[in-house]
Amino acid sequence: MIRKEKIEELKNIIEEYKTIKKEKIEKEEKDKFLKSEVYRYYLNDGTSIVRERLIKGGNDGSAAIIIPKLENGEILTIVEPRVHTELTVGIGFPAGYIENHELAKEGALRELQEETGYSSDYLIELDSFYQDEGVSSALNRIYLALDCKQVSNQNLDKEEKIKYMTFTKEEISELERLKYIMGVNTKLAIERLYSADLFINLKETNEEEISTEEKYKILKKIYEK
Repeated sequence: MIRKEKIEELKNIIEEYKTIKKEKIEKEEKDKFLKSEVYRYYLNDGTSIVRERLIKGGNDGSAAIIIPKLENGEILTIVEPRVHTELTVGIGFPAGYIENHELAKEGALRELQEETGYSSDYLIELDSFYQDEGVSSALNRIYLALDCKQVSNQNLDKEEKIKYMTFTKEEISELERLKYIMGVNTKLAIERLYSADLFINLKETNEEEISTEEKYKILKKIYEK
């Protein structure tokens, strides 16, 4: 069960961020975040195909999804408007696009701190995947950030509206079961979190509780070969 005060806090944030009205705004193509390019691709079999490619903010749209785990074991989530969904509000993990000049891990830590004010010295890449491989070259990476600590305030963009909450792993499962968590990126990240925790739990079965540094070394060895 989710703690009563947590579910009430979440419901209050959802109510605050719900969409109550919308109107269409026409913009010049140059101002649009999402654009598309059309190419003809020539294949090795002698044929060719025409495909559209999505461009996001001038980049390919590669992004990082970060699962922040606090020192007390709770997991940091974010709540933000997701206006195209049924609820119009989404619950997930900090995430954002990797800038052209950044390494993926640098972008992940930047997004984590901008959206929550938290940071970590123990960042492990758990998985990577193409979200829209039919129309995009964007590669998304899932990171686990251990022992996150608050180091600053949020630093949000003008159009960003984000509040963060902490939940236990069991409460995260309950949020998913109750359909508060519906995004495929978040669902995949949760699955990868459970797998990573399983490796740690197996290690701790035969030993006393191990340090964060040791957990980091174990997961790095498994996931970042």
